[in-house]
Amino acid sequence: MNTVQIKRIYEPKDDSDGFRILVDRLWPRGLKREEAKVDEWLKGVAPSTDLRKWFDHDPEKWEEFRQDYTFELRHCMSAVHDLVDKVKKHKKVTLLYAAQDEKYNHVVVLEKFINNLLQ
Repeated sequence: MNTVQIKRIYEPKDDSDGFRILVDRLWPRGLKREEAKVDEWLKGVAPSTDLRKWFDHDPEKWEEFRQDYTFELRHCMSAVHDLVDKVKKHKKVTLLYAAQDEKYNHVVVLEKFINNLLQ
């Protein structure tokens, strides 16, 4: 079975990461591309700029953000299928994100969305 995990891009690469996919719309600040060790950058599955700016990692907005982002994912299925294809192709995939907040960020929603599609 293929596994999907999430990790901050600023954490060092590990052998257990498998195929590493950055799923942010913007390149992470202060990180050079060669340091990031990213295998793929899929901007299309990240939240829209407007949604990202509105949310601003505010825990009080989490539920509404989660619902709005899920709605966006359902309406960009081409990008989602690109990600699902990558997951199916590789035994282990790590979705990389730059946000400091490990609990209230889009990758938590994306991981669940992708895992539901894989079942």
